[in-house]
Amino acid sequence: MTTKTDRIEKLRDRIRYHEERYYVLDDPEIPDSEFDRLLEELKNFEASHPDLITPESPTQRVSGRPVVGFESVAHAEPMLSLDNAYTDDELREFDRRVRNVLGAEAALSYVAELKIDGLGIALTYENGRLVRGVTRGDGVLGEDVTANVRAIRAIPLQLSHAPNGRIEVRGEIYLPRHNFDRLNHEIAVANEEIERNNRTRKRKVAAKPLAVNPRNAAAGTM
Repeated sequence: MTTKTDRIEKLRDRIRYHEERYYVLDDPEIPDSEFDRLLEELKNFEASHPDLITPESPTQRVSGRPVVGFESVAHAEPMLSLDNAYTDDELREFDRRVRNVLGAEAALSYVAELKIDGLGIALTYENGRLVRGVTRGDGVLGEDVTANVRAIRAIPLQLSHAPNGRIEVRGEIYLPRHNFDRLNHEIAVANEEIERNNRTRKRKVAAKPLAVNPRNAAAGTM
């Protein structure tokens, strides 16, 4: 007979497994919607059984952790993730919390935009000069990928009219769909060439796998 403790631990194990596939290996096995469903199920289960909440539960921390191979760097301020809302009631509750924090009774306006699924990055500028690029990692510690970031043409190495001192810019490194499609096309063409050459080679060369999705490809550049 499966106990409540067994059920919640199995659910946590599934979520940790898919976190590893997504955030560390950059090789997800399930769509984001399915992962969100699992996490929401765990949140609801823990809300109904608060005595089973543990500090190491996936709901108690930020997802992801640095990959071995880069220097770990502590974020000056935690680089947290955004929560999801699935119903109108959840959006109204968000609005209520915002008003409570701001003490705003007057009408507020919101701006909505499509979510870009990329690799979270924090860029530090000192006196307008880019000095460090750090991935989100687990929200507390990230990876120093400054050298790789400097190769991205869309990221300025020097800010115009920047104030003196240190500023940090946070955003996403992502690959537009048309660039992603072009990348996979180039990989496929290269693999065809490898396959042709392998017919006459004694020592075979392995083909390169196609990128799974744009986020996977963007993370691979880091």
